[in-house]
Amino acid sequence: MSVLTEAASRALPQPVRQRRPALAALAVLLVLGGALATTSLVLRADERVSVIRVTQRIGAGHPFGSGALQEARVADDGGSYWSWSQRDEVAAAVATVAVLPGTLLTGPMAAVGGNGAAEGKPVEVGLALKPGQAPYDLRRGEHVQLIHVSGRRSSPEEATVVVEDALVESVTYSAGSAGLATVVVDGVVAPTVASYAVNGEIAVAVVRAQG
Repeated sequence: MSVLTEAASRALPQPVRQRRPALAALAVLLVLGGALATTSLVLRADERVSVIRVTQRIGAGHPFGSGALQEARVADDGGSYWSWSQRDEVAAAVATVAVLPGTLLTGPMAAVGGNGAAEGKPVEVGLALKPGQAPYDLRRGEHVQLIHVSGRRSSPEEATVVVEDALVESVTYSAGSAGLATVVVDGVVAPTVASYAVNGEIAVAVVRAQG
C-alpha cells in the first residue's frame, strides 16, 4: 500500500512555480506605473501661469495704464487670460467694459490700438428697451449709465456697468414708457453695447439732481 501511495503521489501534477516571479515583477511594475501617473497628475494640477490682474477700477473706454496692472499666478485652466508678458500691450489698450479691482483680465475686456477707425470716437447705438429697463420719462440729452443685466435665469450674472457716461440722442415711447432709444458711446465699447442690446440685456440708469 505504501508503495502504491508513494507512486500515486509522484504521479500527481506539481504546481507551476516558474511563473510566480514574473507575476510579482508585473505587480511591481503596475504599482510603479500607478505611482508615476499619480505624481504626474499632481504636478499638472499645480501648474501655474502668469496672467494680468487689474488693481484699480477702469471705466469702459479708458486706458488701463501700467500702474493698474499686477502679475497673478493662476492654475492653467485654458482660459483666455491676457498673459503677464503682454502687459505693455495691455497698458496701452482701453477697457471695453468697466473692470473692477481684482479682475483677471480676459481677451474681450481690452481693445488694443488699431482695432478700427471708430476707436475713441463717438458712435450711436440703438436700444430696444423693455418696460423696467429705463426710466419711463427718459429724456433726450440726458447722461446715463448703461448696465448689463443677464437674461439667463438658470445662471444669472451680477449686473455690471458697461458704460459709465452715455448720451441719450433720441427717445421714442411706447405704452407710456421709453421703448426705443439712441445713445452715443465711445466706439471702443459700441460692439459690446450692441451685443447686449440685441439680447435685451441693457438697462439704462439716470442720475438726476434732486429738486
